[in-house]
Amino acid sequence: MSSGNVVTLVDACRHYQRGEEVVRALDGVSLEIAAGEAIALVGASGSGKSTLLNLVSAVDRPTSGRVEVCGVELATAPEDELLGLRRRCIGLVFQAFHLVPHLTAEENVALPLALDGRSDPDRVAELLRRVGLAHRRGHYPSELSGGEQQRTALARALVHRPRLLVADEPTGNLDSHTGSAVLELLAELQRSERAALLLATHDESVAAATDRIVHLHDGKLVR
Repeated sequence: MSSGNVVTLVDACRHYQRGEEVVRALDGVSLEIAAGEAIALVGASGSGKSTLLNLVSAVDRPTSGRVEVCGVELATAPEDELLGLRRRCIGLVFQAFHLVPHLTAEENVALPLALDGRSDPDRVAELLRRVGLAHRRGHYPSELSGGEQQRTALARALVHRPRLLVADEPTGNLDSHTGSAVLELLAELQRSERAALLLATHDESVAAATDRIVHLHDGKLVR
């Protein structure tokens, strides 16, 4: 077990077979993320960022090495334990928002709780207020601006009080002004909730605002 870290990777590898070729998407990565720490993950396309995000999100398992998230060893955990980990310990923020179109903002925020058989209207209302959307709670995604949709997604990612936030280019579909406002809100919420944050970005100014920057190149960490 890791000593208080939310995420621990030790020589983590994720290899794929492409015909006769072995693709080393992630190759011997060691990394620790503590509670409340914000880390920016940077690297060119094909560097292994998506593979690393998939591993720490418990969507994928390592080929070798150790990946531990919230005390769960991903290589050996049964599928039902990984499902519980994703539903209770990890919050995801995507570039494309991924809101459910036929659900209101309030219903979208409540969705992670509903999928886990839980309900907490007070928590949903609190987060909608904190992201400035209490007055838009009954609106559908098609009635919200891009910035409002991403703020709804932030509230949804935090509603179940995750220990880890994983954000994949969360401002990629927003203009610079709206993107900056969303990032400030993300940082504020992450700090107040004491969640660890792994943020993938191509924007150097975004990366510079985090506690630590991790560079990936050809599946390896660049020191």
